[in-house]
Amino acid sequence: MSEILVLVEHVDGEVKKVTLELLTLARSLGTPAAVWAGPGITADAKAKLAEYGADKIYVAGSGDVVDHVVAPKAELLAQLVADRSPAAVLVAATAEGKEVAGRLAVKTDSGVITDAVGLREGFVADQSIFGGGVNVQSRVRRGTPIVAVRPNSTAPEAAAGAGAEEEVTVSLSDGARAARIVERVKQEKGARPELTEAAIVVSGGRGVGSAENFAVIEALADSLGGAVGASRAATDAQWYPHQFQVGQTGKTVSPQLYIAAGISGAIQHRAGMQTAKNIVAINKDPEAPIFELADYGVVGDLNQVVPQLTEEINKRK
Repeated sequence: MSEILVLVEHVDGEVKKVTLELLTLARSLGTPAAVWAGPGITADAKAKLAEYGADKIYVAGSGDVVDHVVAPKAELLAQLVADRSPAAVLVAATAEGKEVAGRLAVKTDSGVITDAVGLREGFVADQSIFGGGVNVQSRVRRGTPIVAVRPNSTAPEAAAGAGAEEEVTVSLSDGARAARIVERVKQEKGARPELTEAAIVVSGGRGVGSAENFAVIEALADSLGGAVGASRAATDAQWYPHQFQVGQTGKTVSPQLYIAAGISGAIQHRAGMQTAKNIVAINKDPEAPIFELADYGVVGDLNQVVPQLTEEINKRK
């Protein structure tokens, strides 16, 4: 089967969950080959990549690859595309991943698909476009298909691969070295999962009423082991930090379960969450647009419904 390159997302030597999803997806279409950019690969990381199907692990261990902004990763992948002629390249549809995908498409004269939520035979991608208003199937018609896939679009499944490591040397252009990272500030990781990678997301909107009332949303998220999100109305009101905004101008999530509490369901918000596998809406307005999208709906005051739900969940633990 043809080789499919998967750009590894990693932090401090730990492979992120989205990479395991991409390897699982690649395995259904070809032979996965993981691409590790930068130093710091560990035995545990290599074992994890092999566990989820990586037949090869290309390691570009030079610090130069991560000491400059984005461009070196695109040049690394472009070199591998030229040398290995893969059937496709898969990256995570994060802010950085999509920029890498765009740069790689230019360098290889190839088509690119972003925010895919599914990928089938022939590299036909399922996409949600025009602010989430239309679902389409797309396929690259030129060059090597480059696809940025949303986190949580595929359930990761282990299936052992050879995991053969191969060192790769990449010669960076002057352009790739033009912007250098001079400082990194490590954000302390909380107990909750990262919003874009969480399997469960509980979001609050204007109906929450105040910053203090977001404790109700947080309590439900914690009882489920999920992440907390917020609508633009809630973040604009400074009830919750902007980095947790879900929507067209915020973050895009595709969890297994999305609970929207006190969110009306404006198109801007729907664009960021409507690909969730299961959607539960809690709103006291029975005509709220969010109910058109929801798999399950509860008409009621979230400040009464959500605490009861949290209590019942905690009882069953």
